[in-house]
Amino acid sequence: MSKQIPIEKPKNAFPWLIMILMSSVTFVGILSELMPSGVLPQMMADLDISEVQTGNLVGYYAIASAIFAIPLISMTMHFNRKYLLLILLAGFATSNIIAGLLHDHSIIIVLRVIGGICAGVMWPMIAAYGMRLVDEKQHGKAIAVIMAGNTLGISIGMPLMTFIGNEYGWRTEFIGLGLVIILIALISVFALPSTPGEKLTKSSSPFALLKIPAVLLVVLLTLLGVIAHYGVYVYITSLVDEIQLAGGIESALLLFGAGSLISVLLAIKYTDKHLRLLTIAMFALLIISMTVFLMFGGTKGLGHFAFFLWGLSFGPLVTLLQAAVSRQVDSAIDVATSVQSSVFNLSIMIATSVAGLLLGMYSPMSLIYFAIALAIPGMIISFFAKKTLG
Repeated sequence: MSKQIPIEKPKNAFPWLIMILMSSVTFVGILSELMPSGVLPQMMADLDISEVQTGNLVGYYAIASAIFAIPLISMTMHFNRKYLLLILLAGFATSNIIAGLLHDHSIIIVLRVIGGICAGVMWPMIAAYGMRLVDEKQHGKAIAVIMAGNTLGISIGMPLMTFIGNEYGWRTEFIGLGLVIILIALISVFALPSTPGEKLTKSSSPFALLKIPAVLLVVLLTLLGVIAHYGVYVYITSLVDEIQLAGGIESALLLFGAGSLISVLLAIKYTDKHLRLLTIAMFALLIISMTVFLMFGGTKGLGHFAFFLWGLSFGPLVTLLQAAVSRQVDSAIDVATSVQSSVFNLSIMIATSVAGLLLGMYSPMSLIYFAIALAIPGMIISFFAKKTLG
């Protein structure tokens, strides 16, 4: 028994600094994906391309992430986790810095695809990497801290990067993010522990995992939750204009970000013990916030409150879904989370397309009905998924 004590002690103490460093990786990862959306007019003018072509710079990134996640995660399972993450950070940094230096739209598309491929591998592998560094009872906490970077990137990082892009140019924004990623990589060289990869077997392949009913249930919840949220979030500016929110998009994003931050902190504390309850609450808060938009969106103060509630619902989205799928397998967690990550990216693409069609035919309030219609079955399924969500 005495030989086991040195192994157990480090795992019982939660490695906050390492987890926060990993969280910084997901923070820059989501910024790398979404940055063009904040500086569309600048990129259009500078590169002499249309709005659709500029918007597609985000789309190509997401498509590459969705397509390459599962095969590349399977191919790199045996790689040392630390060295693989350093390679991915190098890919992020290179794609952003070179894109900020070039004027050729076609080459920038290629660079965006490279960034998307890196993201497709990074999102599922970093959660599994972090889980291997803590005790099993702290898996949810590890995922929550690591994925907090994603939420903070959307709610705080994007407004900051957009400000930098508008003040100093989109090229400065891209190059600046690339340099920050290099700094994170250098710190990771010394701070992250070296962890060997795993051997991929037939039982842990993506196709084998998709035969597990509990995994399919989490995939369904991912589709419902992500499409519901992002169908509205992608066109948040249109919603703000529709309800004539006092303070405009700035106040909406501020309150949304505040709600997201609070729910992320709650997820860090309670995901391991109350995953099912938090998942039900996520869908329920989405329904409530959307209902407030419908009934009282134009009323002073209540529209702002709805954005705050929506942020509370949005904050733990990634954390809860990755924690849920990781619970369904004993090994090859990277592959399981890669399946969920691919579905996540696919869901964003579906949300963008369907919401765009609805917006073209109806008012922005149609997106609210769309979100509610998806969130209600999500909440019901979560309520009855006692075995899957614990």
